[in-house]
Amino acid sequence: MGTLHAVRARGIAKCFGDVVALDGVDLEVTRGRIHGLVGPNGAGKTTLLGLLLGLAVADGGSLEILGTPVGRAFAAPDGVAGFVDGPGLYPSLTARQNLAALARLRGRDARTARIDDVLDQVGLTDVADDRARGFSLGMRQRLGLAAALLTEPRLLVLDEPANGLDPAGKRQVHGVLNGLAAQGTSVVVSSHRMDDLEALCSEATILAAGRVVFSGPLGKLAAESRELDYRVRTSDPQAARRLADGTDGVRIVEDPGRWTPDVDVLVVRAPVPALDDLVTRLVTSGIAVRELAPVVSPLEAAFLALTEPQEGVG
Repeated sequence: MGTLHAVRARGIAKCFGDVVALDGVDLEVTRGRIHGLVGPNGAGKTTLLGLLLGLAVADGGSLEILGTPVGRAFAAPDGVAGFVDGPGLYPSLTARQNLAALARLRGRDARTARIDDVLDQVGLTDVADDRARGFSLGMRQRLGLAAALLTEPRLLVLDEPANGLDPAGKRQVHGVLNGLAAQGTSVVVSSHRMDDLEALCSEATILAAGRVVFSGPLGKLAAESRELDYRVRTSDPQAARRLADGTDGVRIVEDPGRWTPDVDVLVVRAPVPALDDLVTRLVTSGIAVRELAPVVSPLEAAFLALTEPQEGVG
């Protein structure tokens, strides 16, 4: 039996007048996974998210959400929730009142709508009775997430959910999303923060100029043939530099040049096999490797490589 998908799109096209926002987009989102949507401004991300939420309809192609073909009507498919361009809130109402109003709009009894539970999930219990107009950007994002969680969605679509969050708030939101995925909910997250996406997502789609330039597991982006810059912190910087100089496929791209106890980082450029060779040589020479990390993440490096030459609208 094939892999079940929460979203399956084929050849999706969408135009606004003479502007082509999406040009033959294919997208597959695996059930129970967090799928990242990445692209420069104007790549078509917002348009695609709007299609998933029923805020727009495609001009061409086919779209299936949660096993149901999506027609040409403006309507959010059953089991789908989320927000694009920030959540819509009533500023004069408290956090709790916002969620109660939403529950009533959806025909649910606010007294049994899990309001306190979702406020606790997103870390807003202490401000549940504060008016939304006084909320920071990060608090509004969390309240928007709480509103989406009220419906117990099977597909959650979020646009920049970590926007404006401090580290504690980001950790809380990440925990909520990971917990939902573990329970079988599919999540599509659009973000400009590559570190957020790499921490959350197991798969991603990169858009540029309304077209897909990559889609698949994040591991595919770290292809062994691709060169990346890595920070290498060791117990003996001078010896590490000599070994890096003598390792095929490794180039030193940054050398602080002041070997003091506090300056022990070397930056090298290498494909994965050459980097592995360098690490092996360091360890067998008795040099401790205290840090090894890409200067630019594989996702960000792929994003830059795949999108920089292109321009888009959307």
